[in-house]
Amino acid sequence: MAAKWIEFLTGSLEQKKQYRQAMARMESLPAPYRDSAKALHRYFMYAGGLTDGDVLVTMVVDHVDLWERAAVDGTPVHEIVGDDPAEFAETFVRSYAGSQWIDKERARLVAAIEAAERIGS
Repeated sequence: MAAKWIEFLTGSLEQKKQYRQAMARMESLPAPYRDSAKALHRYFMYAGGLTDGDVLVTMVVDHVDLWERAAVDGTPVHEIVGDDPAEFAETFVRSYAGSQWIDKERARLVAAIEAAERIGS
């Protein structure tokens, strides 16, 4: 019973566990991969705007999987992120469909413009 209340207030405990495990895996990567993965993760959290916990956890786990494979294969970081790491990060985040905090504001903006046009007509 208490777990349901806690999850209602804070979100899924299972998601938190999966997220912590993924972050621990990220911390265990060798230096160039760990540092790159952490930098991208930080960017994801700011630029991604994901609000769906399941989507966020899936994205983080997939991100760590990518860097683990790169470390095992010895793939240079530059070959993964390309010439524009920000573009790589934004493309990576876009591939994970889910609601974003900005979706509500986009809808509000569209509605306001449509209302303004109706009044002006």
